[in-house]
Amino acid sequence: MMIDAAKRYNRKLSKLKPEEIISFVAGEFPGKVCFASSLGLEDQAITHMIASSGIAVSIFTMDTGRLFQETHSLIDRTRERYGIDIKVIFPERKAVESMVRQHGMNLFYKSIENRILCCGVRKKEPSKRVLKGMSAWISGLRRTQSSTRRGLHVAEWDEDNGLFKFSPLAFWSLEQVWEYIRRNNVPYNPLHDKGFPSIGCMPCTRAIKPGEDIRSGRWWWEDASRKECGLHE
Repeated sequence: MMIDAAKRYNRKLSKLKPEEIISFVAGEFPGKVCFASSLGLEDQAITHMIASSGIAVSIFTMDTGRLFQETHSLIDRTRERYGIDIKVIFPERKAVESMVRQHGMNLFYKSIENRILCCGVRKKEPSKRVLKGMSAWISGLRRTQSSTRRGLHVAEWDEDNGLFKFSPLAFWSLEQVWEYIRRNNVPYNPLHDKGFPSIGCMPCTRAIKPGEDIRSGRWWWEDASRKECGLHE
């Protein structure tokens, strides 16, 4: 039933502009929709759309404890630019301590299973706390970001969290995102100008080389088909 509903949303929304999609979702689920921002280019564009249009969608981001200082600074710059609240969520302290005691500080380099565990503790569990009780959430995913996202739809049923997920930029290209950022003078992470098209935790993110896939700098030691943190699988 929910999958059928997602298909109906796609028929309605796929031809709309991102701002129109966000506005529709806010009206469809009043007070029950939030936007999960990682402060990336796409997420900053969506934040601008929400803030500049006064759309009633709450925004949250996760501080994993391993972020770049540039990302922390961007949170404050974005709050100041738009005069909005961005709720910062943290992982459970005891869960992080237990994981580190058992597997070490840099466990994610040892195996995919360890990396997924770390993402689960630092990102997935905190996001579940925020999404609990919500009816829908918005993401900045795009089809051309990676091979794992090529089948992305604007609307999907998120079985893991039990709610709808909407990706208003699903069909945008990276060039379209940059054009929007520059045209609207949207604040963005300066690491993007230093070869970091995708920015996550500091130990798990590197700059990419010319010609590399834009997600190749994330968990670069793993197979490309596994490069997800678990939030969007």
